[in-house]
This record gives sequence, C-alpha cells and structure tokens, in this order.
Amino acid sequence: MSKSILSAKAVAKVYREAGQEVAVLRDVSLELAVGERIAIVGSSGSGKSTLLNMLGGLDLPSSGTIRVADQDLHTQSEKARSRLRNRELGFVYQFHHLLPEFTALENVAMPLLLRGDRRNVATDAALEILAAVGLEHRTSHKPAQLSGGERQRVAIARALVGQPSCVLMDEPTGNLDRKTAEDIQALIERLNNELQTAFIIVTHDMELAHRTGRVLELVDGELLQR
Repeated sequence: MSKSILSAKAVAKVYREAGQEVAVLRDVSLELAVGERIAIVGSSGSGKSTLLNMLGGLDLPSSGTIRVADQDLHTQSEKARSRLRNRELGFVYQFHHLLPEFTALENVAMPLLLRGDRRNVATDAALEILAAVGLEHRTSHKPAQLSGGERQRVAIARALVGQPSCVLMDEPTGNLDRKTAEDIQALIERLNNELQTAFIIVTHDMELAHRTGRVLELVDGELLQR
C-alpha cells in the first residue's frame, strides 16, 4: 500500500446556532495515498467545503484528527501549521483568488517568496510551472488581462509551485464553460501523472469526479464510497 500523505480519522464538525448544536460532519475518515486523485461530491450544504478547509488546516474539527505528512495539523501552533500548509499543501478555488495588482508570474511566485526563497529562485520555479500549464507566453499579464481558463491555470500553477504533496481543489471547474472545464480536467490529470502530486477535488461536476481514481460522497454528514 502506498504511503498515506493525508489522513482524517473520526472527524466531526459541530456549529452552535441559536443555542442549538448543528452537526455538519460526523465520524469522517479518509486516507489519501501519494499521487492519488479523489473526488468528494454531495449536495449543496452537505459540508464539502467545510471538510476541505479542515483537511487544509484552515479550520479546526470539533473532534477527531487530521494528519498531513504524518504531522497532526491541529496540535501545532498557527505558525507551524502555516509552514506545513505552505510546504505540503496547495489550494485552488472556484474563484481563483489571484492578486489583481500582480502579474501571473508574481502571483505564482508568491508562495515561495512567503516561504523565504530568494526572488530569483522563486521566479525560476514560477516560470517553470507556468510553462507546464501552457502559460509561458502570459507571464507578464495581470489577472484582468487573462481569460477565465487562463486565470484558473495560474491558480493551479500557484498551488503547485512549492511542489506540495497534495493539492486541495474546491469546484475548480465550477465557474468555467464546458470546453474550458474539459481543458482544466485534462490539465489536472496530466500534472497528477507527471508530478505524482495527490489531488482532492470537491466538485458538483460528475464528469470531473468520475475521471478521478475514487469518488466519495458526503451524505448526512458522513463520507461514503460511491
């Protein structure tokens, strides 16, 4: 069996609303192997984004444990958790969240600069991954000068530039037309095969989901194999 690079065990998330407890997730467990690509599906409001945020250390579970690269995310200080996220995880969202005042190259280099890498090292790495996603000719363009598909490719490049073990994607094709979505699907598959980076993809797009190696569904707060 391949080594697990991300795991969740008996994870639950409970919110308190108007004096009542609302259980969004209960007893969720998941193992992700190196280079694996899985999809998480479910109805709106089922807790998919909540789960993804917890797997990425952006939110805390009410109970249970989440480990990334064999380190417990939620027993660490915020500084240590941020450092672990920077080195082991990448994030891609439905809306790309690029910084509008910076070029594609600068957006992609940002995680490495925040890590403390020298500017020339960060720039070289950003150029390399932008070429890998087919945007070597758009490096000096700002987000407003790029198409929706190009902006999403920049976001994917930014997620991958630090060579993470896993990339977490929240509806990566949800804001794209069908042709562009298909191009992004093919790009994810190619990068997964070439780089052996694992992907967890939250999506309503069942075509994208079924092109992964495993599809899980959130139903009534529980994660089930489809």
